[in-house]
Amino acid sequence: MEKILDTSKFEELMSEAREASKYSYSPYSKFPVGAAVLYDTGNIYKGANVENASYGLSICAERNAISTAITAGETGKLIAIAVYSPEQKNCFPCGACRQWLSEFKGDYLSVIVENETSCTRAFGIDELLPYSFELK
Repeated sequence: MEKILDTSKFEELMSEAREASKYSYSPYSKFPVGAAVLYDTGNIYKGANVENASYGLSICAERNAISTAITAGETGKLIAIAVYSPEQKNCFPCGACRQWLSEFKGDYLSVIVENETSCTRAFGIDELLPYSFELK
């Protein structure tokens, strides 16, 4: 499938994800994560991971950003997400977040991470989750 995101947006999204990671509440894992999502409407929303002493009640940055978009009334399709952690390069979404991304994606969804040399890299969600759960 053809990528529809202009790669010039990668750094802008990563910058937003870096900013969001500063607001992480991660006293248990000490693993702050920030995410920024871009919709086909041009709107960008940010989220950070928020942990809880009952770990199952925690929310990842990616799902937080998507929830923020939905709460703001976003009705477009998700076309890109940048994920950042100051603790780890190549910070990919977990399996649960990959399924969430698949749920809200447009025709193509770029997942943007920062590699060891601080360059952004993009992957299609279908590369990271080739057999997502979908209701037909």
